[in-house]
Amino acid sequence: MGRGRVQLRPIENNISRQVTFSKRRTGLLKKAHEISVLCDAEVALIVFSNRGKLFEYSSASSMERILERYEQKSYAERQLASSGSESQANLSLECSKLTSTVEAIQRNLRQLRGEEHDTLSLRDLQLLEQQIGNSLKRIRTRKNKLMHESISLLQKRERTLQDQNNMLAKKLKEKEQTPTEHAPHELRNLASSSSSSTSSPSVQPPATVQFPSLTIGGSYEAMEETNREAQFNLNLLPMP
Repeated sequence: MGRGRVQLRPIENNISRQVTFSKRRTGLLKKAHEISVLCDAEVALIVFSNRGKLFEYSSASSMERILERYEQKSYAERQLASSGSESQANLSLECSKLTSTVEAIQRNLRQLRGEEHDTLSLRDLQLLEQQIGNSLKRIRTRKNKLMHESISLLQKRERTLQDQNNMLAKKLKEKEQTPTEHAPHELRNLASSSSSSTSSPSVQPPATVQFPSLTIGGSYEAMEETNREAQFNLNLLPMP
């Protein structure tokens, strides 16, 4: 049957306590050295006896260097934990402030829409009326500004169109005056052509050949004589 677990409790006998402390201290220092060698770990061991005597072990060359490293590490962890808790508290506070702000804005919007007026006091109603009046003033100012800008833009477009209209009218007038200036010159050319055609000799119309009437039953000689006279008259006509 295995041994039962020994209950740990202070040793009442002073001599036995000192003997046990000496044995366990030696074993503890041995274990600290073994773990530093086997695991390549930095080990620092500090032990005070019940009489205040100091016993220590350090795997490094200096106990102070290990203690300084421990102090830096523990301080950084404490700062991180402290900043983390402070940051969480600040975030919670900021979240609650933002929630309150959103609720106030939503309530104000509902009141501006004409809702939830029954719970407002006289002072709140006066403030709401003043706020609505200020909003109306800003709206009117913005509307008037936009109207003036629109009117200025329309006037600018009107001036541009008027300038274009005047330019087109000027060009049209110039085009209408151009044929009138050339008309006298063309008339003079036409008159000179007419005068030259008038001074040229006129062509006489061809003479009308009078053929004698044929008398049925006349002699052949009379007819032959008549034909010869007609041929002679034709030869006398001028060539065109």
